[in-house]
Amino acid sequence: MRTLFLIRHAKSSWDNPGLRDFNRPLNERGLHDAPLMAQMLVKRGIRPDLIVSSPAKRALGTAVFFARAFGMEETGIVQEQDIYEATPTDILRIISRLPDDARTVMLFGHNPTFTEVANRFSADFVDNIPTCGIVQIESDAESWKSLY
Repeated sequence: MRTLFLIRHAKSSWDNPGLRDFNRPLNERGLHDAPLMAQMLVKRGIRPDLIVSSPAKRALGTAVFFARAFGMEETGIVQEQDIYEATPTDILRIISRLPDDARTVMLFGHNPTFTEVANRFSADFVDNIPTCGIVQIESDAESWKSLY
């Protein structure tokens, strides 16, 4: 069984309009929601083998809260540049390149792409993954590449 979690970054700040989108940090709500959602997964007994994140400040900041909740080193978070401003096809390629020894993987990134990818794996329509929303995708695939 392979389990993929698509996790949209927590709520980000728009307080500094001159800041590049890539550098926007989490706002107060995001700083509250990220550890809360991470603890929800911990309580469900979920433990990722691998955390992969967009390097954008808000996504990586969200991933750090999750890594801490799972007792993982922040330095173990794989930053994948291609997640930022990705198309659904880009995300599927990233998934296909995941190491097969990682059975449970968490990807941290952005909308609208994550919602579009979620809809490719779901029979139910997902209108919008909210900030810090989590989509769990399970597969009996032998490899991540076969999901592409």
